[in-house]
Amino acid sequence: MDRFQAMATFIRVVDTGSFSAAARQLNIGQPAVSKIVAQLEARLQTSLLTRSTHGLTPTEAGQRFYERARAALQEAEEADLAARGAGKGLSGKLRISAATTFARLHVIPRLPRFLEQHPELDVDVILDDRVIDLIAEGIDVSLRMGNLSDSTAVARKLATSPRSVIATPGYLAKKGEPRTPAELAEHEAILYNPQPSLWSFTREGAVISIAVSGRIRVSAAEGQRAAVLSHMGLCIASDWMFAEELESGAVRKVLTAWQLPPIDLWAVFPNGRLASAKARQFAGFVETVMVESSLSHSILE
Repeated sequence: MDRFQAMATFIRVVDTGSFSAAARQLNIGQPAVSKIVAQLEARLQTSLLTRSTHGLTPTEAGQRFYERARAALQEAEEADLAARGAGKGLSGKLRISAATTFARLHVIPRLPRFLEQHPELDVDVILDDRVIDLIAEGIDVSLRMGNLSDSTAVARKLATSPRSVIATPGYLAKKGEPRTPAELAEHEAILYNPQPSLWSFTREGAVISIAVSGRIRVSAAEGQRAAVLSHMGLCIASDWMFAEELESGAVRKVLTAWQLPPIDLWAVFPNGRLASAKARQFAGFVETVMVESSLSHSILE
């Protein structure tokens, strides 16, 4: 039995709470996972897991082994990187998750550069606008925007973007351009499910909130983009979401004298697990390219 493989398998079983979920993430059969854990328990001569109708939980000995094994694998990965040197790069598999539109526009187009730096690394990209369970899905790092709902999340802020009211020139030519937030009540708002229909603006310390409405509400940012680009209405969005269109003039900002709260981009790591070197390096890479992108946009403006 390969000791490191057994440790990694056991960690995945504890993280997911079942043999079957661990098997799916490891791309091996469930019997193989059960056999590895059984062999590990036989070698250690102690029970590591308590099996019940509610799933698997580590015993006291299993919890101690889990914590030490997790730290040992982290140290082994760091040792490999140190021995390989920066030029050899990362290896193995990295699973990341990100919102669909953000990943399509800003992450996937830049992946070739990251993969070129790490030719022995494979990357799985899980696209989902919803907040997913990182441990259950076997995610190493998630790119999330906005306020983090979990105050205990292990997270690192990577970038910040302004948010604006955005519309196409075609829509504005047809409906007119709002000059004050109050005039938004006369416009079609493209609403995005997580966002409230009460838009709050600030100007010179004063705050004004306007209730907006529209005939279209979407559950994904990709739908909001498509509706705006089809001249169906205006929306609140980050500069990231319409970066190319803002640059080309296909959309433009309105009500620029009023400010909206900016939005943050975070790298979120699974709770209770040390962030892997691969996850940390990927987060650093995204931080770098977002800074570069922000600088290039400011030069163009």
